Amino acid sequence: MAKNTKQKKDIGKIATKIMVIVLIAMMLLSVAATLIYSLVF
Repeated sequence: MAKNTKQKKDIGKIATKIMVIVLIAMMLLSVAATLIYSLVF
């Protein structure tokens, strides 16, 4: 029982990390796209 709950907690932590990384990547991409757009046009 204890092992199962620990595994679920680990999966939750990993999922949270992945979500944070995805959000940061999206923010960086949007900032880069805005800069490129403002430079080109």
